[in-house]
Amino acid sequence: MRKEAIRHSSGRLRIIGGEWRGRKLSFPEQVTHLRPTPDRVRETLFDWLTSRIHGAHCLDLFAGSGALGLEALSRGASHCTFVDNANVATDVIRRHLSDLDARDRATIVCGDALQWQGRAPADIVFLDPPYSADLVGIALHHLLTQGLLASDARVYVELERNQAPPDLPTSLEVIRDKIAGSVRYQLLAVSDNVCL
Repeated sequence: MRKEAIRHSSGRLRIIGGEWRGRKLSFPEQVTHLRPTPDRVRETLFDWLTSRIHGAHCLDLFAGSGALGLEALSRGASHCTFVDNANVATDVIRRHLSDLDARDRATIVCGDALQWQGRAPADIVFLDPPYSADLVGIALHHLLTQGLLASDARVYVELERNQAPPDLPTSLEVIRDKIAGSVRYQLLAVSDNVCL
């Protein structure tokens, strides 16, 4: 679960595009330590993914607030699997999906993101582990070795602004790289398939 304090949402998450645009989702007091991806970053990310999001199968590892997976579903993804190791986080995501009448479009897994093994490769993966845990490189290795990426998949990686990106496996390539405020974020593609 993402451990840093909420900086942009004050216990609330706003869906910024698609079917549920403008919907505000709140978090109970015990989950105020979640760190949803900032609105400005989500807007840019989903601009990058515009041509790929409709009908996509998504995976939100280290789901935390579920902001990225919920945004993907709002914008037309057909399914999202949310994986987080904290019951309190998965319970909140489950409640939000019920409120949005979208439980049939999601799978919620309470467990270790680095041990999770999916049934089918994902088209889009959102990878935003706690900044201080330095798990991005390990998580990318897990995605590749467990066959969790479709052949033309995209992987979103979120880091702290001053955090060095991990060395990438040769099968992945950075196709977008941006900094906004305290966040550095990248979009990766399978290196044999780098068209946007």
